[in-house]
Amino acid sequence: MHTVVERELELRLILSPERGIPVPARLGYLADDPYAVHITFHIDTQHPVHWTFARELLVEGVFRPCGQGDVRVWPTKSEGRGVVLIGLSSPDGDALLEAPAAQVSAWLERTLRVVPPGAEGEQLGLDDELDQLLAQ
Repeated sequence: MHTVVERELELRLILSPERGIPVPARLGYLADDPYAVHITFHIDTQHPVHWTFARELLVEGVFRPCGQGDVRVWPTKSEGRGVVLIGLSSPDGDALLEAPAAQVSAWLERTLRVVPPGAEGEQLGLDDELDQLLAQ
């Protein structure tokens, strides 16, 4: 099954408490890579930036702070509306991005309908491959 769930949305790159700039982005989820979510930034440029991390991290981060190291996600309010903050760290630098919580949640719900939590292993076909190996 090669189901893809995508959503384009505008994130805000937080430069300071008072300043942010809009960043076009695409959220992507592939049923045959069921544990991961993919975020592509600067999708209209020649050099888009890709990040991949655990879907579970984003699902949990909508509700409570989670993650450590390179990717951290936590909910908060901005100008009275719910947002999800995504902190990314790499050798090239750090970025703090703000995403509309409602749009992220709606997209995540679509991914969870495609591959429910706990069913990711079935998507990989590991059981079938294991059965074939053991049958030989």
